[in-house]
Amino acid sequence: MKRFGWVVVIVAGLVVLDQITKIIAIKALMGKPIIPFPQSWAPNDLFRFQFATNTGAFLSLFSTLPESVRAWILIGFNSVILVVVGLFLFAKHALHPGVMVALAMVLAGGIGNLIDRMFRDGKVVDFMNVGIGGGGWSLRSGIFNVADLAIVGGLVVLMLLELFRGKGPEKEKKSS
Repeated sequence: MKRFGWVVVIVAGLVVLDQITKIIAIKALMGKPIIPFPQSWAPNDLFRFQFATNTGAFLSLFSTLPESVRAWILIGFNSVILVVVGLFLFAKHALHPGVMVALAMVLAGGIGNLIDRMFRDGKVVDFMNVGIGGGGWSLRSGIFNVADLAIVGGLVVLMLLELFRGKGPEKEKKSS
């Protein structure tokens, strides 16, 4: 399958998964108490399903801005960034397969959250939370969704590719 096909499959698959899980979260979690999962083995409430909406970006960044400014940044500016990432994916001829997958993941996550902002009154549905703790203390992540996982996963792949760039056996032979 050519690059265009792979990008479409990755982006479409992740966007659909993100939107389906958000619909399930709305129906199953909204207005309900936190659900630890799985209850049988999760030490000290490791993973939770917990409904929340976020008017801001990552960890509620920009959520205190006036609504018009927030919409401009989180819908307008993000849309421009997503278009640039999409154009780069299709215009760049020699693109490492890992970079292609990573950018497709970032694009999918951005689209998934943008759909929420446009069709859910500027709010993104979040429903997962991880953390550790016990004995009166806890350390928990922010509440996130599948789109957030795609964005973070894509960025981690990009960082790992950059970190290990030029460290493969082919590069070692050339330097000997």
